[in-house]
Amino acid sequence: MRRNPKTPLWEQVLTDLRRRMSRGEFTSGFPTDRELMQRYKVSRHTAREAVRHLQTEGVLTRYKGRGSFVQPLSLEQRVGPLYSLFRSIEDQGHVQRSDVLELRSVRDREVAEQMGLAIATKFFFLRRLRRADGTPFAVDEIWLPEKIAAPLYEVNFEYTAVYTELERLTDARPVRGWERIRPALPSTEEQRLLGIGPRQPVFVVSRYTETHRGPLEWRTTVVRGDAYTFTTTWSNSKATSEFGVRPTKKRR
Repeated sequence: MRRNPKTPLWEQVLTDLRRRMSRGEFTSGFPTDRELMQRYKVSRHTAREAVRHLQTEGVLTRYKGRGSFVQPLSLEQRVGPLYSLFRSIEDQGHVQRSDVLELRSVRDREVAEQMGLAIATKFFFLRRLRRADGTPFAVDEIWLPEKIAAPLYEVNFEYTAVYTELERLTDARPVRGWERIRPALPSTEEQRLLGIGPRQPVFVVSRYTETHRGPLEWRTTVVRGDAYTFTTTWSNSKATSEFGVRPTKKRR
């Protein structure tokens, strides 16, 4: 860990611990205070302050006589009404951050066909690795017609929602759409980004939305199956899930 004199030492230790946790370290147990002191060359007070923040965030549990253990990430998402993944994660008490992997202008024939747009349509394309409390849980890809979404190129998407920025900068917002969820096994790159093995299942979530004026969004999100639960509410009269049905295409 390279020290920064402008940042409190406990915060630097905390940042590095989060980084190591996101890579899948500490699965069999978390280091003791003494081990942290030795590794980071810090005082017991500094080590305990970093650990205290992890405990406050709910990602670390300490058991007397047994040591400390990383809590597995557990997220829940209600399906049916349109939702913001960013807001959903934050509402569950987690801090959501994104690593922007790609942000560029593209043409994509398959996406254009899915959205009923001309093949030559130019899209604003954003690809992110999404984290909750530092732990990667989803790889998100979104396509928006560039004629609508061009102002989004100036946005820092590390800590904000696409829908929020769309409404703020363009006045466009989704009013209807559909979503499809299916299980899959992760690609090699998804394994690397999410820190999971080749046999660990994921959910693939495909979403299409429209404004009152026409197509707005095509999105594909790959979510860790061990960290995510989808739920719905129903009654005898009407289920809350109202997704349309589209032909299933081969996953890109």
